[in-house]
Amino acid sequence: FLAGEMQDYMKLIYDLQPDSRLFPVTKSQLYCAMKRGAAKAGVKKIRIHDLRHSHVSLLIQQGFTAVDIGNRVGHEAIDITLRYAHMFPTTQKQMAENLNNARTGGKENERTVSAN
Repeated sequence: FLAGEMQDYMKLIYDLQPDSRLFPVTKSQLYCAMKRGAAKAGVKKIRIHDLRHSHVSLLIQQGFTAVDIGNRVGHEAIDITLRYAHMFPTTQKQMAENLNNARTGGKENERTVSAN
C-alpha cells in the first residue's frame, strides 16, 4: 500500500525531477522532532535508525518469517534478521502451544475452556 501512496504523493509534486527531494524534512529536523516528541511523551529518545529495529521486531512478533522480513528490510543474510529473535521470549511457549493444538486438534484447549 505504501508504494501506491508514494506514487499518489509524487503526482502532487509539480515538476518532479528524478533528483528532487520528496520530503522537505532534513535529518536534523527529524532528529529535533524525535527529541521533542520523546520529551513530551516522557520516554527516552531513540535514533531514527532504531525505528527500523522496532519495525523488524514488530514483524517478528506478528509471526512473519526471517526470510520475508530480511527481504523486506534489505538484510543481506538471514543471520542479521535472526539477531532480533531473542526479543520475544514468549515465542517458544506459543510454538509449543501451536504444536500441541495441531497434535490434539485443539481438543485439549476445549476441555480446559469448558472446565472453567
